[in-house]
Amino acid sequence: MLLGVKSALVGILAALSIAVVACGSDDVANESGDDGSTKGLKSAKLPIDAADGEATFYGATGGGNCGFDKTPNDLDVAALQFPEYAGSNSCGACLLVKGPKGSVTVRVVDSCPGCEAKGVNIDLSAQAFAKIAEPRAGRIDITYAAVPCSVTGNIAYHYKTGSTKYWTAIQLRNHKQPIAKLEYKRDGAWVTIERLDYNYFVAKKGVGDQPSGLALRVTSEDGQVLEDTLPKIESDKTISGKAQFR
Repeated sequence: MLLGVKSALVGILAALSIAVVACGSDDVANESGDDGSTKGLKSAKLPIDAADGEATFYGATGGGNCGFDKTPNDLDVAALQFPEYAGSNSCGACLLVKGPKGSVTVRVVDSCPGCEAKGVNIDLSAQAFAKIAEPRAGRIDITYAAVPCSVTGNIAYHYKTGSTKYWTAIQLRNHKQPIAKLEYKRDGAWVTIERLDYNYFVAKKGVGDQPSGLALRVTSEDGQVLEDTLPKIESDKTISGKAQFR
């Protein structure tokens, strides 16, 4: 289920004309951002109707602007036009795409720089495109909607190469729902970590000393919250969390 937040998945929500319903509490107050401002979650409604659009295909590897590893054994992936890519907010989201021959669920791993100018919403992998249309068609009409990803295991946290307590970059992986926000605890308060357009949450001045481990809070687009405490920061290291979104 996809819930809106202030930092919502803007492109997909706009394209799908989504209204959302909050899961759990209606509001989360007193969330401190890096600028010291207070930011709260806002309740909204579930996506009901799929959006219409057009799709093409490309030679996907599973990697791309989202910074995920290549996935040669899972190429049901896609790139989104820039408005729907939404500065990497769509990365890791899953979309149910319906075409002339059937439907396929794809994971967003990349942006498509030329798609918007051509009126194309989604650039599917060649493999995914072939599941819903004849490749010779090249470009097809589709309907599509955001759906939970069929992942197994718990959410994972990946420290980018070069991460230290002085500059800390974290990517969320293996998540069932799109990620709206990542925060870390500093001096007893939750601090928002900025998300950059290559899909890493980056504390540019680092998270500092964390003798008891790095406490993180992850909020999904539908308002679910997970908390984890990671061990010491290690460059290019992936750590499994203790839970998964519904």
